[in-house]
Amino acid sequence: MNINEKRIEEALAHEVFGYIQKAADALAVDAYVIGGFVRDIFLNRGLGTDIDIVAVGSGIDLANKVAELLPGKNQIQVFKTYGTAMIKWEGVQLEFVGARKESYSKESRNPQVENGTLEDDQNRRDFTINALALSLNTNGFGMLLDPFNGIQDLNDGIIRTPLDPDITYSDDPLRMLRAIRFATQLGFTIEEKSLASIKKNKARIDILSKERMVEEIHKMMRCPKPSIGFLMLDKMGLLDYILPELTALKGIEEVEGQSHKDNFYHTFEVVDNISTYTDNLWLRWAALLHDIGKAPTKKFDKKIGWTFHAHEFVGAKMVYKLFKRMHMPLNEKMKYVQKLVYMSSRPIVIAEDQVTDAAVRRLIFDAGDMLEDLLTLCKADITTKNPKRYKRYHKNFEIVKQKVEEVEARDHIRNFQPPVTGEEIMRIFALKPCREVGQIKEAIKEAILEGKIPNEYDAAYAFMLTAAKSIGLVPSKP
Repeated sequence: MNINEKRIEEALAHEVFGYIQKAADALAVDAYVIGGFVRDIFLNRGLGTDIDIVAVGSGIDLANKVAELLPGKNQIQVFKTYGTAMIKWEGVQLEFVGARKESYSKESRNPQVENGTLEDDQNRRDFTINALALSLNTNGFGMLLDPFNGIQDLNDGIIRTPLDPDITYSDDPLRMLRAIRFATQLGFTIEEKSLASIKKNKARIDILSKERMVEEIHKMMRCPKPSIGFLMLDKMGLLDYILPELTALKGIEEVEGQSHKDNFYHTFEVVDNISTYTDNLWLRWAALLHDIGKAPTKKFDKKIGWTFHAHEFVGAKMVYKLFKRMHMPLNEKMKYVQKLVYMSSRPIVIAEDQVTDAAVRRLIFDAGDMLEDLLTLCKADITTKNPKRYKRYHKNFEIVKQKVEEVEARDHIRNFQPPVTGEEIMRIFALKPCREVGQIKEAIKEAILEGKIPNEYDAAYAFMLTAAKSIGLVPSKP
């Protein structure tokens, strides 16, 4: 038994395939497991939990029979419009579909579908490595059907389409993003004909929904080295269609002998850096977008050279517009990315200047629960190739981090509320909700952040009386 046969045997030993085998034989239907599950068997990536089953006949009928045979209560979801059905059982998700062939129009990536053979179904697959199929019938159980030499492409690390790539990518331009995403995930190379075809068909990406684009971008972002995918998107001319805010950062300008760094390539270095520290998708998004405000704010000043004044503020506003355009969530996830972009330079500024307790307290207070993520982003933002600067920046960063830990442990600033509440201020001075109450609360907060008083009730109470007196308020008589 060769290594491939052994892997197939181990994978199909999962009991769910025994039930599918019985159901297929009972209905006299040819059934196959196909796609990513099979591909990952040969990549030795472990057994997937999403399993695609193709029936040469009705996928829904096969799903119903499998659900009937499986132990326990099994919910089946049927999608008659698409001729598919889904079963979740014992930690795996089975999707059943009848073998089909497809034809496309220029205006849509949604095909016209009709019943077909297994060969038709394999022809419509995006890549040779995803067209591998294993028979699940008793007669030929575990037999590999590989009409496009997908195993060879897996061994060679090649992304290649089963049919003419111009047809494959024009019919469904999502496959262009998938090709780049798979190359990024697997460390594979896209074959030359496919690369040329992606460049040729790049404008077809406009027919894709923003949601499907973002789904693929998210998968690239979760890769160990996301820059591979983004730089490939740029090389193929696709990035400008998806995230023009990034391509706007390209290039180095020089005026009077003074130049700035290329913020485009710097951005992807930061994303790769942060990906070594965290799996948090939205923190990776913050790294990707942290400098997008630099393109619209770039100016040259003869006295000080290139400037990007307020790029964090502008970038934070751009985050909202980008999320809205790409139909991404405009909820707490967007606000999280927006705030990190807005604050992205704060720890760096503290590192460059003399670190005062007041500055650190304000950083802790303003960042709140995002403080650790903000510090991680700032650490990832150190991309200088100058060894002396690299060492100095990291040393300064560690100083700031240590100072943050000391001040936080002593003053308990993070997410604090002034020790004297607004309700108490109103009671003491016989006030209704008004501007003066807010003024006093703000004065107490500022005094604590500036280190004028400790973050304690008695000190805050005494300071409240002084602050109130300065605006003409005195405590009411009991």
